[in-house]
Amino acid sequence: KGDVHDIGKNIVTVVLQCNNYEVVNMGVMVPCHEILAMAKAEGADIVGLSGLITPSLEEMQYVAGEMEKDAHFREKQIPLLIGGATCSRVHTAVKIAPHYSGPVVYVPDASRSVGVAQGLLSDQAAQYIAELNADYDKVRTQHANKKQVPLWPLAKARANKTPIAWNAFEPKKPRFIGKRVFKNFDLNEIVKYIDWAPFFQTWDLAGPFPEILKDEVVGEEARRVFSDGKRMLQRLIEGRWLSASAVVGLYPANSVNDDDIELYTDESRSEVALTWHGLRQQTERFEVDGVMRPSRCLADFVAPKGVANDYVGVFAVTAGLGVEKKEKQFIDDHDDYSAIMLKALADRMAEGLAECMHHRVRTDLWGYAADEALSNEELIKEKYQGIRPAPGYPACPDHSVKRPMFDLLQCEDIGMALTESLAMTPAASVSGFYLSHPESTYFNVGKIGDDQVADLAQRSAVAEKELQRWLAPNL
Repeated sequence: KGDVHDIGKNIVTVVLQCNNYEVVNMGVMVPCHEILAMAKAEGADIVGLSGLITPSLEEMQYVAGEMEKDAHFREKQIPLLIGGATCSRVHTAVKIAPHYSGPVVYVPDASRSVGVAQGLLSDQAAQYIAELNADYDKVRTQHANKKQVPLWPLAKARANKTPIAWNAFEPKKPRFIGKRVFKNFDLNEIVKYIDWAPFFQTWDLAGPFPEILKDEVVGEEARRVFSDGKRMLQRLIEGRWLSASAVVGLYPANSVNDDDIELYTDESRSEVALTWHGLRQQTERFEVDGVMRPSRCLADFVAPKGVANDYVGVFAVTAGLGVEKKEKQFIDDHDDYSAIMLKALADRMAEGLAECMHHRVRTDLWGYAADEALSNEELIKEKYQGIRPAPGYPACPDHSVKRPMFDLLQCEDIGMALTESLAMTPAASVSGFYLSHPESTYFNVGKIGDDQVADLAQRSAVAEKELQRWLAPNL
């Protein structure tokens, strides 16, 4: 429920079907009661859940709890499989498994699903489950005894913010203030910006690109899917199977209240268009080579109000428009491989469009790096000036900023929307911010304290309980 990503689920389906398991793939955005009703109607031996974004984790706990309440699942001890990018063995053992008395199994990638299913449904299932439970008990014990990383009080962390000499920096004014929409973007232009490395991860082929193509273990398969992918990409462009669009906004901005960034409607800076509430690193910091490592927050990289007139960009891009229609054609033809390949390519195109627009912003629309001359390899390695942090990622783990961001950009104009769990639709979409300061860098906020949650609740006028739900992985 709330999550639109299904490539992983679809690959699991294909892998299990190839090993003679019958799979009922319910797709995406499915609420708990529908999953449990279908499992009963089909007489399912196993239930599987998968999700990409962090709110999915809470939904998985809820499903596990509802299975425990239902006599059908509790008495039959029907196993629950857990997968997806945000999940882990520790999270499954500590946060999900305690909600259900039956077997709850973390499956790290699609290729492992067959072995797990065999273990759970074999004559030795009791031994398999006993070993699994013993392992998870050990994980829970280790987690409980794990030494907590010491946190600094928020005031101390703020006093250790990233040291930037703002008096020595003159922010560059963008060529326009406000938003620009780019509809039906040239797909051939996007191809030049594709990073192929994650494409192979989609297929559970591990290794850096292009080295993976020569890998002794997976090289042959990597070359095959790469060849198939490039061939379909050409057909996709020629047949216009999908369209891509973007919206970019550039606004006057300043940091306020230490950790927040205000974006203004115009240069008078009197009317706030969007307030981006930042999170600051609170884990204990140490000196490295005599220099204290800073307690970073993204607001550190935007000039404080009254010190300098700075600017911040906002963007949303999608390359998923029209994908469903073509995907349905493949599925109707029982061609799961092509359906998955299409969505994997749409994801690469969306990320490529994000890279393309960022390049255009740096060199032209904002122009703070007008002389930039980088290869695609250097772009992938982020050798450029500035960053484009995205909600839900380590430097900005709070997804909730997407709501005001989508409102400001009027993302519905390019066919983008948000689910109740703040997943973006279409699935092949990217959104985030542009920061231009040369010292801006990515980082992981990590664990935060109750004092920061309380402070954030006050600044954002959002109840602490609501924030705790959104920021659970950071608490």
